[in-house]
Amino acid sequence: MISLFSTRNYRLLFSASAISNLGDGVSALAFPWLATLITRDPMLIALVAFATRLPWLLFSIPAGVWTDRVDRRRLMVQADMVRFLLTAGVISVILSAPDFPIENGTPYILALCALAFLLGSAEVVRDNAAQTVLPAVVAKHQLEQANGQIWSIEQIMGSFVGPPLAGFLIAYAVPAPFLLDAITFAGAAALVWCMRLSPASAPATPRRSWAAEARDGIHWLWGHKEILRLAIMLGCMNAMGIMALTILPLFGQELLGLNAAQYGLLITAEAAGGVAGGLICPAIAARLGVRRSLMLALPLMMVGWGMIGLVPNVWIVAPALFVGMFAGLMWNVVTVSYRQRRIPDDLLGRVNSLYRFFGWGMLPLGALLGGWIVSAAEPELGREMALRLPYLIAACGMGIIWIYALLKLRL
Repeated sequence: MISLFSTRNYRLLFSASAISNLGDGVSALAFPWLATLITRDPMLIALVAFATRLPWLLFSIPAGVWTDRVDRRRLMVQADMVRFLLTAGVISVILSAPDFPIENGTPYILALCALAFLLGSAEVVRDNAAQTVLPAVVAKHQLEQANGQIWSIEQIMGSFVGPPLAGFLIAYAVPAPFLLDAITFAGAAALVWCMRLSPASAPATPRRSWAAEARDGIHWLWGHKEILRLAIMLGCMNAMGIMALTILPLFGQELLGLNAAQYGLLITAEAAGGVAGGLICPAIAARLGVRRSLMLALPLMMVGWGMIGLVPNVWIVAPALFVGMFAGLMWNVVTVSYRQRRIPDDLLGRVNSLYRFFGWGMLPLGALLGGWIVSAAEPELGREMALRLPYLIAACGMGIIWIYALLKLRL
């Protein structure tokens, strides 16, 4: 850790990740909670999550080509400044609304969806550039350590500090968490702007069409089947996860009886698992190796979702969220470092974006699926069982992915 923090660029990147993810953590609670203040319809609430994640399906591949064409540091700054302006737009929507709850909230939900879509589009560009720039900041043998530290601080700020802070802020004033969110994006942009990377780390000027450059990334990924399998597995895992998490605000309010501040504290249990995973998992990966680490992570995620669906009690849900996020961090630390080592630097942006197209492109579909499952099941099963059903389905889905990995994954 000392050797990493002796590098100025790494300190700035680490600090920018911390500040930016504080904003992400605040908005992760504030956006769905704002949606529940506008409407109680699970499909409309899921529509906000769908709009937030849809850009990963639509823009991942173009963002990868763009990342390999331009200065990645500058791209991160521009994306964060766009997010700053869009978050100011969310505040404007809130201030224009009547008192909550809104009797006819559909226009406000649609406005929230539009802003969430644009924020998600900027996030696609920013996150792809940030993950691509890391190998230019630290040595390859430090990638697990650097990824673990960055994932840890992202979890601390994004899940441990951000959600409970958002809960208290939104209870005080609905626009307050979004104001803080905007400030964090501006701060992160300033820190990244202060980074100074060598000219060798900047992408070369392209000489061919976007389609031709995108095909290079597609051909490379198609020729490396293990990384392709990891991407497809991640897509299925993320679909299961977002299906469950989209319903979590309603689950917390109606089955656990939590208010905004209490719900924010519940999310800190998930964050604690992420922090522990980010700090401990590099050592676990070094001892177990890539494949065995992943074979441990998958059943842990299955158990976490199953516990929530079977026992909707806050003292069970909290440790289940801890276990699931710990396992998720193990997966991320191992697989991100694995592909950062193996993908050539001049293709890293394109292949990374393709990986995320498969891995994150399923997020909007999973979000809609969560809302549809609850709406469709409620007339037959009742409200409580309908809210529990996405977690039981997620557990079964994770079990199937685990079996597939045991049979097919060779790393």
